[in-house]
Amino acid sequence: MPDKKADTTIAHHVELSVGRLDSLSILPCVAARFLPQLLQGQFSSSALADIVKLDPAITAKVLSLISQQGVSISGGRFSLRQGIDKLGDSFIRDALVSLNVLRATGCGEIRKQLTLHSLAVACCAKDIAEITLPQEDSQLAFCAGLLHDIGKFALEEVMPKSFARIFEEAKSQRVGACEVERKYLGTDHTILGRRLARKWHLPDAVELAIWFHHSDTVTIYQNMPGARIAAIVQLANSMARQSGIGQSGSFDSPEEIEPTVSVLGMDVEQLKPIRQSLTRQVEDRAKVLGLDTPDAIARYADAAGTTVAKLAYENARLTDENRRLQAASSHLDFMTEFLLNANSAAGAIDIAQTFARCWQKYFQTGMVCLYLTPMADSLTLEAVVVENLSQSKTVLLNVPASASAIPQVIANKFGILNAQDYVDWLFEQLDIEFDLSRTRLVPLLSSGQATGAIVFELNWPGDIELFEDKLRTAASIAGTILGMARAGQRQERFAELFAQLVSKPKAAQSKIAGGLLTDAIAEMAAGAAHELNNPLLVISGRAQLLAKAETDKEKKQAIDQIKKNANQISQIIDDLMSFAEPPKPKPTQTDINQILDESIQLTSQKTKTEHINTQIEVADDVKSVFVDSAQVVSAIANIITNAIESYTDESGRVIITAESVKFGDFVKLIIRDSGCGMDTQTLQKATQPFFSAKAAGRKRGIGLAHAVRFIQINGGSMEIASEPGEGTTVTIYLPRG
Repeated sequence: MPDKKADTTIAHHVELSVGRLDSLSILPCVAARFLPQLLQGQFSSSALADIVKLDPAITAKVLSLISQQGVSISGGRFSLRQGIDKLGDSFIRDALVSLNVLRATGCGEIRKQLTLHSLAVACCAKDIAEITLPQEDSQLAFCAGLLHDIGKFALEEVMPKSFARIFEEAKSQRVGACEVERKYLGTDHTILGRRLARKWHLPDAVELAIWFHHSDTVTIYQNMPGARIAAIVQLANSMARQSGIGQSGSFDSPEEIEPTVSVLGMDVEQLKPIRQSLTRQVEDRAKVLGLDTPDAIARYADAAGTTVAKLAYENARLTDENRRLQAASSHLDFMTEFLLNANSAAGAIDIAQTFARCWQKYFQTGMVCLYLTPMADSLTLEAVVVENLSQSKTVLLNVPASASAIPQVIANKFGILNAQDYVDWLFEQLDIEFDLSRTRLVPLLSSGQATGAIVFELNWPGDIELFEDKLRTAASIAGTILGMARAGQRQERFAELFAQLVSKPKAAQSKIAGGLLTDAIAEMAAGAAHELNNPLLVISGRAQLLAKAETDKEKKQAIDQIKKNANQISQIIDDLMSFAEPPKPKPTQTDINQILDESIQLTSQKTKTEHINTQIEVADDVKSVFVDSAQVVSAIANIITNAIESYTDESGRVIITAESVKFGDFVKLIIRDSGCGMDTQTLQKATQPFFSAKAAGRKRGIGLAHAVRFIQINGGSMEIASEPGEGTTVTIYLPRG
C-alpha cells in the first residue's frame, strides 16, 4: 500500500493536471450542431441557447464568462438565457470556438453516458425545484444538476485511460466512483469539481451541489440553508440512477431518498410524475445535442475546417494587436494587470502563473521559472515555466535532500543572486535550457519569509541595478499575495477533510485509523501462515519419526528441542491466522458498562493481577453499542493490558471514559495511562503484528494488532496518541447500531 506522502503526491499531480483546465472539451456531435451556425453572416447567440444550456462543458464556460464579465441579471433571480443575451453574440461565438473537441473514440461512449446521466439529474432537479423553490430558482437547480459531475468530466479529460479503468472497477465491484477514485488518486471528483467551480467562478449554489452531492446533505442543509439546491441535486441524482438513464460511474446503491424528501418538505408521491416524464425529457434534450448522430467525428471535421478558415484571419489580427499593446505597457500597468487577475478564488499556482507572465512581459526578460516552497505534507514543489508570451506550463519539481528550496542568504530578505550558483537542481529537472550566465534568482517574501522564488533570464544583465527597486516592489507584492493564497489553500484542505468526516464518518474514521493498512497486513499474514504451515508439518513429522527410532540420549535431546521449537512456531502461526482471518463478528446491542466490566475482568486474568486500578466515567447519554461483545472485550482488554505494562509497577491508574460523538452514530471510548509512553517511531509500528518495544523473547507483540483488527471488523476505528514519559491515549469509535 502506498504511504500517506505517496498518496499526497499522486493527489497533487491529479489536482495540478485538472487545475490546468480552462474549460471542458465537448463531444464532436455537439460541435457539429453549432459550428455551421457560426458561419452565418448574422450570427445570433439566442439561436444556440438551447445547445448552450444543455451541454455541461458549454454551460460551465458560459457561466464562467457571466461571472468574469460582471454580467448582472435583472430581478436577482438566475436565468442562463438572460445571461447569454447580455454577454452578446461575440462573447458566445468566441467561447464556442475556443472549446476543444473530444475526438478519442475510446472515451466518447463514456462521455455520452455521463452527459445523459447529467441531463437526467438536471431535469429531475428542475422539476423538484419547481415544487420546493420559487419558480425562478428552478433554472439554477437545472444548471446545478447538469454540472454536478464536472469533476468526472475533468478526470476523463486529463487521464482518459485511468478514468476508464476506474469506471470499470467501480462497475465490477459494484461500488461508488468516489471510493475507487480515492483509492487510486488520493482525491475524488467532488473535490476536483468544487475546485474547478471556484476557479471558473460558478454560482455558489452550483459549487455546493458539486461538492456535497455524495455527502449527507440532510445534515449539511440543516446547518447550512444555502445548500438547499445541493440537497435537491442529491435527490435528483438518486432518482436518475434509479431510472437507469446513462451511467454516472457509480455502481453502488443510490442514496435513500426519503430523508432528503422529508427535509425538503415534500411527499414521495410528488416524485411519481417526475419519474414518469424523465425518460421523455432526456430523450428530447439528447436530440438537441445530437447525441445519437452517426459519424459525428466526420461531420464535425467538415464543419470545423470551414469555420476555422473563416475565423483564422481575425484571430491572427487580434493576437498581433495584443502583443503590440503588451510591449508598450509600463511597470504600473504590470502591477495593475497582476493585481486585477489575482482574485481571491484563484489558487496559488494560478496566481504564480499570472505573475510570471506579467514579469516576463513588462520587464522584457527571457524565460521565467517561478516556484513555490513545498507544502508541509508534500514531497514536491509546484512551479510554472514561461518560455514566451504565449507558452507557459505548470510542473512539479523535487528538491534534493542536500539542497534548500530557497537559498539561506535570501530566505528572509530581498536579494538578487546568480541562479546557477544556488539552484542547479532546478535546471536539471526542467526540459528547457536557460542561459545560466544571465539568469538571476529573486525571493518572493511574505511576512519576512520566502514563500517562493522567481528565476529569470536578463536580456540586459548590465542594467540589473536600474531594475532593482522595481524588482523588489514587484516581488514583494507577489510574495504577499502568494503567501495569503497558500494559507487559504491550507484552510481549504482542512475544510474539505472536515466535510468528508462529517458526511462519511465511518469511511473517514476508518481511513484515519489505518484500516487500509490493517487489511494489507492481514492479507500478508494469512499468506505467510499458509506458506509456513507446510514446511512446519514436514519438520514436526520427521522429528517425531526420528524420536521414536533414536536411542542415543544426546541426539534424542536435540530432537526434542526441534519438536519444542516447532510447537512454538505453530503457536505463532495460530496467532497469525487469528489476526488475518478472525471469526465473523455477531453483533448485538450490548450495554457499554457490561463491556467495560468484562474487559477489566479479562485483563485481570491476562496479567494475573487481582485488582486493576481503573477510573471509569460513562456519559449519561451512552447506553449501548452494536458489536460482537466478545471480540470488543478482547480488544479493550489487550489495550488495558498494554496500559498496565507501561508502568514500572502494576498499581498505575488507567482512566476510561465513554461519550457520544456529535457527528455520526458512534460511541467514543478513551483509554488513558500515564506510563512510559512511546516515541514516534514506536507509535507508527505499535499496531503491526509481532512488533514489540520490549526485549526479545518477552512478548510477541500481537495484542494491539488484535485490538485494532477486532475493532475494525466490528465497524469501528482506533487511534493511538503517545509521547515518551507522558503516557498513551487510545481512542476507540464503536457503532451504536
